[in-house]
Amino acid sequence: MSILEVGSPPAIAERGFLPMPDPLSHLPAEFDVWEELGHELPKLIVAEKVRASLEEMPLLETSPLQTEAELERAMLLLSFFGHAYVWAESPPATVLPPSIAVPWHAVATRLGRPPVLSYQSYVLTNWRRLDPAGPIALGNIVVLQNFVGGLDEEWFVLVHVNLEAVAGQVLAAIGPAQQAVSEDQADVLVTHLESMAQGLAAMTQVLERMPERCDPYIYYNRVRPYLNGWKNNPALPDGIVYQGVEAYGGKPQQFRGGSGAQTATIPAIDAALGVAHADDPLRPYLLEMRAYMPPAHRAFIAAVEEGPSIRAYVLEHHRRHPPLREAYNACIVALEHFRQKHLEFAALYVQRQAQRGSGNSTEVGTGGTPFMPFLKKHRDETRRHLIE
Repeated sequence: MSILEVGSPPAIAERGFLPMPDPLSHLPAEFDVWEELGHELPKLIVAEKVRASLEEMPLLETSPLQTEAELERAMLLLSFFGHAYVWAESPPATVLPPSIAVPWHAVATRLGRPPVLSYQSYVLTNWRRLDPAGPIALGNIVVLQNFVGGLDEEWFVLVHVNLEAVAGQVLAAIGPAQQAVSEDQADVLVTHLESMAQGLAAMTQVLERMPERCDPYIYYNRVRPYLNGWKNNPALPDGIVYQGVEAYGGKPQQFRGGSGAQTATIPAIDAALGVAHADDPLRPYLLEMRAYMPPAHRAFIAAVEEGPSIRAYVLEHHRRHPPLREAYNACIVALEHFRQKHLEFAALYVQRQAQRGSGNSTEVGTGGTPFMPFLKKHRDETRRHLIE
């Protein structure tokens, strides 16, 4: 089923894949113990008391959680608890206590994602507006939950939140652009491609603000360690045992950590522009990352992929209608610029740092793959889609 048939999520133009309405900042009263531990988590990490405190946490029944917003809030808290339990003290834990594992698995199953910290919980549902009537933008948003806290961690998350919001302009143009292709309206398609190029440029402008308040050394040593997962991680070669989760039968599970590859935004844009990535070992990883996205986001990508091809239409008609090529190439150039900036920051914030432990590699991303070849490959493949 194409995006023309399923339509776009509500308010996608103003917030992209950020939730509508804004994320919950507190669960119902029966989950106050989770909220209190979430509030204290940075202090417990500093005091090296996080494991002891989480082991004492009562095992709560998750059936009272009814709405998607409540489930997402619970998933956020449990994901922070799980990753703090594993990574806050040395050596990393190999077994999660039932107080975390059982509700985490239950909530994750209802949301259609694995029980691990993903981009959805770390970024997309981890913010609130200071002025509820103001924009979802830097200066009016703050983080709901931190690991250690501080300016650098806060800014790292908020830049991504702002980026996802401005990406809404690009995502909102995809359906109308494909509609223009299906109706053979070249001029209309040009308009939507121009809007996509403008939105992509705005995304890069937001990303470029990362160094303003997020220092590379602080990010690598104080923020990034908690984002790592337990798949392809040498510090946890066998993964993690989720104690008390019957579905796992006491066997260790391996899940990838939080990664920008888990946002549906870039795959949806690639699909819309027909930017194909070579069938090599990294391609299965990209497809695997979709399992860490909300099902609705996965469905959006699939719908775009099944829709009429914008690239094929431009290739067929651009000689008779030159503005098509100009508008399409502007999107490709803007997407390449975004990927180039992302590559530069990956080098600055991770690759050039001094590795101090096997669990926080300077060569392997938090998702468990060698990120520099991955990012360079995608940048180069994007450039090759320019139409001459």
